[in-house]
Amino acid sequence: MPTATLLSPATSSPASTPGTTIQGRLRQRAYLRAIVVLDATILGLAVLGGYFARFGGDEPRGSDIPYVVVAPALVLAWLLSLKVQRCYDDRVLGYGADEYRRVTSASLRLAGAVAITGYIADVGVSRGFLGISFAVGTIGLVVARFGARKHLHRSRLRGRGWSRRVLVVGDAAHVLELVHTLRREPYAGYHVVGACIPDALLAPVPQRLGDVPVVGSFRGIFDAVATTSVDTVAVTASGELTATRLRRLGWQLEGTGVDLVLAPALTDVAGPRIHTRPVAGLPLIHVEAPEFRGVRKIVKGFVDRSLSFAALALALPVLAAIALAIKLDSRGPVIFRQTRVGQGGSEFAVYKFRTMVVNADTLLSELTAQNETDGLLFKMRADPRVTRVGRFLRKWSLDELPQLANVLFGHMSLVGPRPPLPTEVARYDGDVARRLLVKPGMTGLWQVSGRSDLSWEDGIRLDLYYVENWSLAADLTIMWKTFGAVVNSRGAY
Repeated sequence: MPTATLLSPATSSPASTPGTTIQGRLRQRAYLRAIVVLDATILGLAVLGGYFARFGGDEPRGSDIPYVVVAPALVLAWLLSLKVQRCYDDRVLGYGADEYRRVTSASLRLAGAVAITGYIADVGVSRGFLGISFAVGTIGLVVARFGARKHLHRSRLRGRGWSRRVLVVGDAAHVLELVHTLRREPYAGYHVVGACIPDALLAPVPQRLGDVPVVGSFRGIFDAVATTSVDTVAVTASGELTATRLRRLGWQLEGTGVDLVLAPALTDVAGPRIHTRPVAGLPLIHVEAPEFRGVRKIVKGFVDRSLSFAALALALPVLAAIALAIKLDSRGPVIFRQTRVGQGGSEFAVYKFRTMVVNADTLLSELTAQNETDGLLFKMRADPRVTRVGRFLRKWSLDELPQLANVLFGHMSLVGPRPPLPTEVARYDGDVARRLLVKPGMTGLWQVSGRSDLSWEDGIRLDLYYVENWSLAADLTIMWKTFGAVVNSRGAY
């Protein structure tokens, strides 16, 4: 894309006042204090619960130290362990799995230290009390952090939560790409307030990259930091940003409280596939190839079939009730079979409860002009072909329950890309066709990110991200989030 099309004259100077920064810092400190209070409350309740679960109303015996001392000491030691493991670092709070890993690690490390110390010192503290306290406390901390994060995300979406003010530095095209990426997930809390571009592109008059004001060139990055009152500088790709210039920028930011973040051109690659290796003073990024076969795939298939069999057995009464409702509501078969494309391009019949009238396919041509989505899909919020029962089933995703049989037969997985139609696959280009490297899923990133509300481009991006970065842990996370997406009925129509 030519640079001339990216730059436009600015109509006003970037809005940045000291008050905005002060307010952001106050929100940050308030959130950190709330997290500390929340952790202390959870740990206090966990220790108290461990005491009553182990001793009930009886007086504990055989302890060299009274529990009125042990309990508060355990809570304080636990909070100190969380602090030492940097569980209150604002760079991990509110986004990503690292926050949960640190909380879990701090709890397990403390549990190990207490067990070893108790054994060596021969202190008679009940192991049942400690076991219950650590189990309940660790789970409680993770759940509480999850709840606090969701509250923070909702506050950020409403413009009231603590967010980072970001200055993006790089070539015009890369700056726009990074801005677009950060804005895809506004709940992550990175608010771009300005950009610095190469000196040669800076015109005599103020410019904008899209709606982002250009506040300086590479020669004046530090001045732009002061002007915009940012707390984060995100550096993206540019031929003029040499190692020497970046090192000097890091020196300039020392002691200012401003974070320096490097955003490589490599995108949509999950953390576990990335490893940094220092070679000759250079932090080389090693990217592991995606895994499409092997032991983990065998385990995934076993888990899929086991869970689908158990779910079908438990859901039989629900399936029977839905089948009866469909039969009474409109004429036609209960189960709708449709040809979809699976792993490697093989076709199979996907099973769903029928939610439309029997002649839905013939009516489609009359509704094409009312398509509310882009790309290769047809979506319509008030689709007249959907029956009364079908509308209810779609709202709660109950129409997809028969796909458990597809999972049991090995055609699908519980988690994976959306199963495409043959007509869609016929128009795939080289990149989109990578969706067929894995089995399609009953749910996936597309399901937990908005379903029908997603654009075609975003849906494909999420599917490709899953294909490249799938893992058993990610599958469990997606299945957990699916319940929330179904309950909230996001994008279901």
